Amino acid sequence: MSETTGKGSWSPKHRHPLVGELKVPGDKSVSHRALIFGALAEGTTSIRGLSDGEDVGSTRRCLEQLGAHIEDCGELVKTHAGEHWSELRVHGTGLEGLKASKRTLDCGNSGTTIRLLMGVLSGHPFASKLTGDASLRRRPMKRVAEPLRVMGAKIELADGDHAPVKLEGGRLQGIAYESPVASAQLKSAVLLAGLRAQGETSVLEPAPSRDHTERMLRHFGVKVGAEGSRVWIHGGARMKAAPVRVPGDVSSAAFWLVAACIVPDSRLKISGVCTNPTRSGVLDALVRMGAKLDIHQAEVGPGEEPVADIIAAHSQLVATEVTPQEFPKLVDEAPILAVAATQARGTTRIRGAAELRVKESDRMEGTVKMLAAFGAEARIEGDDLIIPGPQALKGGTVDPNADHRIAMAGAVASLIAEGKCKVLDPGCAQISYPAFFPTLNALLQG
Repeated sequence: MSETTGKGSWSPKHRHPLVGELKVPGDKSVSHRALIFGALAEGTTSIRGLSDGEDVGSTRRCLEQLGAHIEDCGELVKTHAGEHWSELRVHGTGLEGLKASKRTLDCGNSGTTIRLLMGVLSGHPFASKLTGDASLRRRPMKRVAEPLRVMGAKIELADGDHAPVKLEGGRLQGIAYESPVASAQLKSAVLLAGLRAQGETSVLEPAPSRDHTERMLRHFGVKVGAEGSRVWIHGGARMKAAPVRVPGDVSSAAFWLVAACIVPDSRLKISGVCTNPTRSGVLDALVRMGAKLDIHQAEVGPGEEPVADIIAAHSQLVATEVTPQEFPKLVDEAPILAVAATQARGTTRIRGAAELRVKESDRMEGTVKMLAAFGAEARIEGDDLIIPGPQALKGGTVDPNADHRIAMAGAVASLIAEGKCKVLDPGCAQISYPAFFPTLNALLQG
């Protein structure tokens, strides 16, 4: 049995093999985009499998403030975390149909919400103000504001180039933008602005980032060009409503995959996981480490993301190296991959991980502190995260600093630690995976 006390703490009361079958929430990245694209399309978009995390809820609330009509329908689905509707319908406004909000748009903790909406609103002829919680107001917004300003939007940032963001959209001109970082949020913001811009808008990245936006643009009828790390669209294309089935979130699945690999005698099956090759870097890394992953690809319909059922079992792991080119494919999974690395033979290097410093918290430092709470060694060398192994973990207390991924990674590490363990503020998992701790409790109860 385990214990969760509101925003207090979580502790595993018993440790034994994890055995069973489960489903993870809908992919967070795809969910954000499904709502936004549905609002910009002509017609009604049906969405099934939408993430029930707070971040996606922030996107929905902001779109509703901007005039989009979104309704719950289908059946009520019961999970360990409560109930949610199996389907949503987004009644699109078309590319010109959004209206100015009378209130500030509160994006909560969601960087995807604020950055993608900056791109959307840059092409609308009215003023908007976007903000978020304390964590979001510390995250960089200049990288998105700069290309949108070049396109013609007027954007004012708070001190330090952070939110709140004051934005006045209008006539935009397409640009050829060379991004300094591989960031799907930045790329998506520019492409979304490009929908309302004159001429061609292109983005060239130093390495390919996740391509959910490009896939969904095509799904909604927009022609998208792509070659290597460059993508482009032409302004003025109309978006037509299209049904979206959101696959299971691979970032959420990664916690269970690693847990099954490091907890002796464990075997877990996770159904319907997104295996988009621009997102599945954690699967590639775990396979290189010797993880016993049985991946069964499923057939999907036209325009849908690739999905698979994955069975993971206890494994003898070896160290690996994640290259800077590979890192964008597993940026959100770095903390849980670091937990796996503590149990691998040799030294694991996660290279080119600077983007971790500008997530919900400084995840590079947060990962090192989380492992240190269990007596494990990890260190930072420049932009690289270095974890030697194997290491025996000891009981400790993890303070995730309100970062959902650090909290969940700490919970997985506690399953193999000797001694009493505690994860503070388990409620922060609501951001992406409300059912994580209830599901873990149920697995530990057998």
